[in-house]
Amino acid sequence: MKKKPFLLSLLLCGTLLTACNDDPEQEVIETEPVEFTKEGELYLVKTDGDTIQKLDIEFAETTFERETGLMYRKSMATNQGMLFLYDQEAPRAFYMKNTYIPLDIIYFGSDSTAVSFQENAKPLDETPLPSEAPAQFILEINAGLVQEWNIETGDKIDFEKD
Repeated sequence: MKKKPFLLSLLLCGTLLTACNDDPEQEVIETEPVEFTKEGELYLVKTDGDTIQKLDIEFAETTFERETGLMYRKSMATNQGMLFLYDQEAPRAFYMKNTYIPLDIIYFGSDSTAVSFQENAKPLDETPLPSEAPAQFILEINAGLVQEWNIETGDKIDFEKD
């Protein structure tokens, strides 16, 4: 008599497991690609005042924007970047979760002076990439540009919103 409840339980579990099985013909949901939206301009400036480069930038100012950053982007033009804005200077660390583009990350103090870099950050790597000094502004650009443009600690940024 006790075999019936056991068999019924086994049959029920088998049915549930089959119902949860992934359908190989199930439709894959694709999301819209995330496109760059110019929100301002930024100038990288040497300590002697010479302009290194002018960039079109997106701003990451809200908690959501800072948490998302450049995630899910497939590419970014050489003259583009994302500037993360914080209310105050503090130790900062970024990582590359869900970020497909290799990046250079430049940390700037409250006076807009470069305090440290993380060059050639690897896509999808969740290893923390900390600043070497407190930072208030963080600029993400394509990997290799810090070296190509000869950006150094002490260089500055000047930016404005559109």
